[in-house]
Formats: sequence, structure tokens, C-alpha cells
Amino acid sequence: MSSQVPESPPTAAHAKADSNSLGDLLGDVTRDLSTLMRQELELAKAEAKQSATRAGKGGGMFAGAGVAGHFVLLFLSIALWYALGELMGLGWSAVVVALIWGIIAAVLASIGKKELKKIKGMPQTVETVQEIPPTLKPNGGH
Repeated sequence: MSSQVPESPPTAAHAKADSNSLGDLLGDVTRDLSTLMRQELELAKAEAKQSATRAGKGGGMFAGAGVAGHFVLLFLSIALWYALGELMGLGWSAVVVALIWGIIAAVLASIGKKELKKIKGMPQTVETVQEIPPTLKPNGGH
């Protein structure tokens, strides 16, 4: 008893494979792959443009918030200067407010300097680039 699988009707792909040469089929695959890559590149460009637009808007909002924050600090400083001026005179109160801002600036500069010293560049990238075999480098690694 031999069981045979019934032959399925030929699909469009089978008919195309039977009627076209291997070169034609490879040409079709190359053309389709090229089209796919171009479409993916266009999609990536559109997504990048949209992301950049949103990043620009977000950055603009942060800049506006920074300006507004600066004005808040300015007017709070003026209010402190005036309040202290009622106690010790406007000249000395201005010196006190300036010293407070000087201390804040020194602390922020110190913290920023410590953070900058922690920067190590791109250690992982440097390590992986160094692992590239010399034969893959231009001029045979010479």
C-alpha cells in the first residue's frame, strides 16, 4: 500500500520559476530587495525627521523654562536684596545676596568639575575597534 500525497496545483511562484531563467529570478530578487531597502530608508528618514521636530520643540520648551527660571531667581534675589536692605541698608544687602550667589556658583562649579572628570569617552567603542583584525583595515593593516 503506497500512499501518495496529491499534487497541489501550481502557484504563481511555481509558474514563474518554471517559465523564467535563474538570472531573471535573481534579478527580480535583487530589484525587490533594492526597493525594500529604499522604502526602509525613506521610512527611517521620515521617522528621524519627526523625532528631530519633536526634539526641537521639546528643546525650545526647555529653553523657555530656563529663561523663566532665570527671571524667577532674578526677582527673588531682588526681593531678598530689598528685604535685607530694610535691616542693614541696600548696599550691604546687595553684597550679602551677591555672596550667596557666589557660594551657589562655587558649589555648582565643583560638582560639575567632578562630573567631567568621570567622563571616560567611548571605552566600549574603542575596545571593539581595536579588536578588528588587521586584515580588515585599509592597506592590509600596514
